[in-house]
Amino acid sequence: VQLQASGGGVVQAGGSLRLSCSASGLTFSDRGMGWFRQAPGKEREFVAAISGGSDRTGYADSVKGRSTISRDNTKITVDLQMNSLKPEDTAVYYCAAGRYRTTWSMLRDINVPYYWGQGTLVTVSS
Repeated sequence: VQLQASGGGVVQAGGSLRLSCSASGLTFSDRGMGWFRQAPGKEREFVAAISGGSDRTGYADSVKGRSTISRDNTKITVDLQMNSLKPEDTAVYYCAAGRYRTTWSMLRDINVPYYWGQGTLVTVSS
């Protein structure tokens, strides 16, 4: 199983980035998928997730209204569009996959994801 995250970079506050996670080696459409992040010196935290078998989504309060998670079951990708970025969004962002039929709400628990990808660094300058 591979989860390959991309799209990170340096952006000014107020800017936008689109992160993408390409999955391989697993059945995709029925798995919940999520994005998490870890800032320097802090614990990894939930950002957003989309349920397996549906398009239901959920977001951390810190990004709600500024971010959109989406999946393409044909391309086997899950994207995170982030707008109005703030310096506090600076972190390494990780893509993760849950088990079969994992819901977005279950993925709020960092212990739920079954597979993790490598991170992609997002740096937001003030």
